[in-house]
Amino acid sequence: MSEILKKLSGQGVAIWLDDISRERLRSGNLEQLIREKNVVGVTSNPTIFASALSKGDAYDAQLHDLAVRGVDVGEAVRSITTYDIRWAADVLRPVYDATGGVDGRVSLEVDPRLARDSEKTIAEARALWWLVDRPNLFIKIPATVEGLPAITQALSEGISVNVTLIFSLERYRAVMDAWLAGLEAAQAKGLNLATIESVASFFVSRVDTEIDKRLDKLGRADLKGKAGVANARLAYAAFEDVMNSERWQRLRSAGARPQRPLWASTGVKNPEYPDTLYVDQLVAPGTVNTMPEKTLDATGDHANVTGDTIRPFYEQAWNTMAALKEAGIDYDDVVKVLEDEGVEKFEASWNELLESVTKNLVP
Repeated sequence: MSEILKKLSGQGVAIWLDDISRERLRSGNLEQLIREKNVVGVTSNPTIFASALSKGDAYDAQLHDLAVRGVDVGEAVRSITTYDIRWAADVLRPVYDATGGVDGRVSLEVDPRLARDSEKTIAEARALWWLVDRPNLFIKIPATVEGLPAITQALSEGISVNVTLIFSLERYRAVMDAWLAGLEAAQAKGLNLATIESVASFFVSRVDTEIDKRLDKLGRADLKGKAGVANARLAYAAFEDVMNSERWQRLRSAGARPQRPLWASTGVKNPEYPDTLYVDQLVAPGTVNTMPEKTLDATGDHANVTGDTIRPFYEQAWNTMAALKEAGIDYDDVVKVLEDEGVEKFEASWNELLESVTKNLVP
C-alpha cells in the first residue's frame, strides 16, 4: 500500500472511490483498491452509471433477462443500479464492521428528476433503502431547497443519507440544520442514533471552473484556482461551529455521530493545476475525500500530505473570498448557477441511462 495513502488516512481523511461498475465488481478490482489503496467507501451518481453501462458486456445477461420479463425501463434501471450497489455494499461490509459502521459505505442517488420535489424524493429514498436492504448504504439526496425536508424526513426514519450537490456555505448550514432536525426526530421516535450515518458532499473543482471562467473575463488571473479550496475550508469552519453547539452536544450524548464533510468533485478540471490539489489542500480530521480513480492513483503516487491543511488557513480563506468579491465575483450567482447546472447534468445523465437501457431491452 502507498505510504502516502496511509499517511492521508492517518490524518483522519477517509478515502472513497468516486466510481462503480459491474466490471469493477466482477473483476475484483474494488476489493483490490480496498486492500492496496485504503479505499473505505464508494460513491456513485447517474453519470457514473451511464458511463458504466456504455462499456463492455458486464450488463448483457441482466439486460437480456429484464427484456424477457418485459419490465419497463424505470424498473430495469432500478434493478441494474441496485444490483451493483448491493454487491459493492457486500464487498465493503468488512470495512463497515471494522469501523463500527462509520465507513464501508456505498452511496446510491435518488432519481435526479425529483430534485425539486420533496414528497417524491422522500418516497424514492424509502424505496431505494428497502430495495438495496444493506445497513452500509447511503441514499444520496440533493441539497436543493426542496431536498432539505426530504433529508430531515429520511434521517428521522433511520435512513442514512449522503447529501449531495452542496456548493454554498449558506446552503451547507441549512443542510446541517436539516440533519440535526432529522436526528432529533429520530430520537423522539426512540430510534438508535448510532445507526444513522450521514455525510455532506461539498463540491470543490466545479467552483473553481465557474469562478475561473468569470475571472478570465475580468482579467484577474491572479485569483484563479483559489476559490474551490477556500470555499471548502470555510465549510469545515461552519462544520466546527455546529460541532461546538449545544444542540449537537445533546445529540452526541444520545449516541449520534457527526455528519462528516465529504469533498466531492475532486478531480482537477484545469490541467494547469496540480492533479492532487483538492486532496493536498483539504486535509483535516473527520473528513471524506471521494476521488475518481485517476485522482486516487495520483494521490498514492505523489500527493503532498503535510498534515492539517484546513484549520490553519481559515483567515487566508476568508481573505480569498473577500478578494474575489472585490474583483467582481458574485458568489450567490455562482453557487446558484452551479446548483442548477448540477441538477441538469445529473438529469441528462439519467436520461442517457434510460435511453441506453431502453435500447438494450430487446429479448
